[in-house]
Amino acid sequence: MGGGISGRMFWLLTAAWAVGLVLSGIAPYDRLTWLMEVLPAIIAWPILFATRQRFRFSDLAMALIALHGLILMLGGAYTYARVPLGFWLQDWLQLERNPYDRIGHLAQGFVPAIIARELLIRVFRIGSRGLVGFLAVCICLAISAMYELIEWAAALSLGQGADEFLGTQGDEWDTQSDMFMALVGALAALLLARWHDRQMQRQGK
Repeated sequence: MGGGISGRMFWLLTAAWAVGLVLSGIAPYDRLTWLMEVLPAIIAWPILFATRQRFRFSDLAMALIALHGLILMLGGAYTYARVPLGFWLQDWLQLERNPYDRIGHLAQGFVPAIIARELLIRVFRIGSRGLVGFLAVCICLAISAMYELIEWAAALSLGQGADEFLGTQGDEWDTQSDMFMALVGALAALLLARWHDRQMQRQGK
């Protein structure tokens, strides 16, 4: 599996996430929403730390993992419906709603697709790149569906207290749109297949 995650990439991710967590957690719009949004990053870091000596992700995967964590932290700080970057995009593209949550769900497909692809090739040794791509997309859709079920459970348990976490902004088709964005992100990630393959070859299978 290689000699563990490269020290530089792992500690860059650690530093970026530490700074992001501190900044986003100083005065979030809603503390419970912040915790629920950043929880995936809080869970992911110990896993990466514990496995760093046994499995070395490619630099591409590590960079995308770091970026995804920061996207979650920014959304957690403001709530997705209030992120200033989203308002800028809304004005620029003349949209009816803040689209930052769409960016989040696009990343929810794009980043896990690269991670799944790397694990399928390097851990499970699947040789067919077509099958790898198909399974990676299926995994991303499963993750997206699971996340929507978590949002549904939060809505049932918290009632109106879950509104900021859900971030539907009045869109009755928000769940379907979120899953579609994850699908688009996963398919887009497959466009990086050759670059990703070269990265993995340098990393050592």
